Amino acid sequence: MSSMSPTLPPDPFRGFNFVISLLDSSSLLSFAVAALTSSPLAGFSECSGLEMSMDIEDYKEGGNNGTILHFPTRVKWSNLRMKRGMTFAGDLWQWHYDFSQGVGTRRDGMIVLQDEQQTPSIVWSFTRGLPVKWTGPSFNAGQSQVAFEEIEIAHEGITVSSLSGGSSAGVSDSASISVSVTL
Repeated sequence: MSSMSPTLPPDPFRGFNFVISLLDSSSLLSFAVAALTSSPLAGFSECSGLEMSMDIEDYKEGGNNGTILHFPTRVKWSNLRMKRGMTFAGDLWQWHYDFSQGVGTRRDGMIVLQDEQQTPSIVWSFTRGLPVKWTGPSFNAGQSQVAFEEIEIAHEGITVSSLSGGSSAGVSDSASISVSVTL
């Protein structure tokens, strides 16, 4: 009887291994320094909105009645929506509140997926983030659920970087004046 065991594939990434960092995008130098030295602003359990879609324009070519040609036009980005456990650090709330007071600034940011050892695996970098919605937790003393807060961020582009030896892909949207920086 052989004592060889089959090789198992690596475990999938866990949902609670996401962190977010916000960076000052006023200059490329401060962005690079902050990207290398910043600590995560918050960990969160859900992230949605990492998506883009492309509008197309249909062209009905004269004399070619059997085909409609499709041409790409604009890229649209969905808002990022993140839920996290309630913490005492109010940085995301303060960023949103500053805009309501007329003193807010757009921020670039990174969403980092970590592996089992808390090592960054994939980084999604967004540009010129604008917090458009903050939702506080719902409390119910009759249930033993974690109190979550949620933030929604509009942005002008996303780049994806794989830190595990893969390639990186950057996308920019000239219609929304996006500047993509791959870290």
